[in-house]
Amino acid sequence: MFTGIIEDLGIVQNTGRAQLNIKTNLPGIKVSDSLAVNGACLTVADCSKLNNIFSLLTFDISSETLNRTNLGNLRKNERVNLERAMTPSDRLGGHIVTGHIECTGKILSIKTDGKNKIYSFSAPGEIIRYVVTKGSIALDGVSLTVVDMRHNGRSPVSAGEFSVSVVPLTFKNTTLGFKKSGDVVNIEPDIMAKYAEKAEKDRSKEQEKREITTDFLRNNGFLW
Repeated sequence: MFTGIIEDLGIVQNTGRAQLNIKTNLPGIKVSDSLAVNGACLTVADCSKLNNIFSLLTFDISSETLNRTNLGNLRKNERVNLERAMTPSDRLGGHIVTGHIECTGKILSIKTDGKNKIYSFSAPGEIIRYVVTKGSIALDGVSLTVVDMRHNGRSPVSAGEFSVSVVPLTFKNTTLGFKKSGDVVNIEPDIMAKYAEKAEKDRSKEQEKREITTDFLRNNGFLW
């Protein structure tokens, strides 16, 4: 479990379809630890000290992760957002982030708003329905607040767009400061929205079971 508060900008050392090597100065990391890499929860397969400051981390990457994230597009020396898993005593400075990426989205525009930057993103229908204005969302593992959103069609599950405001501190200390229009980011919607949707669907099913309809009467032998 993570909070979406980035701790370090790791440097990609080597990439492959099944493995990823990253240099970091985060302390206390050991084999089997969970780290969020651009928001994707990965397990440390190997950790070796490069010097007194930096360590080299190795991660094995599954095909599912490659299909749903931007990790397969990383290049050598590219920066990635890193966050260690939270502990029970940590402050939840962002929001609850699982590290389970749902899909990727594309940056549509980056605009200046005083000292801040407004980033606009595209999102597929299966994700945009979980996005709400003033709600939380994790982009490349960064916990952000949605400024606004809209569907691109009449259906509530059609693809859409949303925007977030990025303050100078976040711009400077995450990979968002290196991004440009057209770049792809990992998206994890707020897990609470998915639980709320499931609860509503379950409630609707229970109501349907209790309704006395012609089909109910016929199926239970009251009508012929």
